[in-house]
Amino acid sequence: MSVITILFILLSAVAVASAFMTIFSKNPIHSAIYLVICFFSIAGHYLLLNAQFLALVHIIVYSGAIMILFLFTVMLMNLNKEDEVHKPRLQRWAAVLFFFLLCCVMIAIFFESKPIVGLYDYTGVDYQSIKVLGQVLLDSENGFMVPFEFASVLLLVAMIGAVLLSKKEKS
Repeated sequence: MSVITILFILLSAVAVASAFMTIFSKNPIHSAIYLVICFFSIAGHYLLLNAQFLALVHIIVYSGAIMILFLFTVMLMNLNKEDEVHKPRLQRWAAVLFFFLLCCVMIAIFFESKPIVGLYDYTGVDYQSIKVLGQVLLDSENGFMVPFEFASVLLLVAMIGAVLLSKKEKS
């Protein structure tokens, strides 16, 4: 086995294990830390794909800004076990059933997929360059400018919502 294959297997195991620990952890702070570990392992996958710019942006945006915002929101909301609402049994069983159905669909898609056969079309454009990437994202003829702005507005609304949720009510 090559070093790249071993690194891929190791990063994949860390990503899957930390994603499961994010879901199954009872403490929201621990869940956030496991999610940061998952984000770093995904950034490692980007590095294996030779997408250094995407890996760094992923670390800065997801592992940095969004997780810090999430941690501050969780800490400001002061989630305690006493305040936690327990889900009814029917709702938990429905979630487990939906999870297994989703897994079956994913496995069926995996086994029914066929590899791409043919030559790879090489355009000669280096998408690792920040200049080229900026032109692709923000050029008006490509049509990515509006979704890019929608994403920034969505993040702003999420941040305002997190601040409003964490405010203490005067009693």
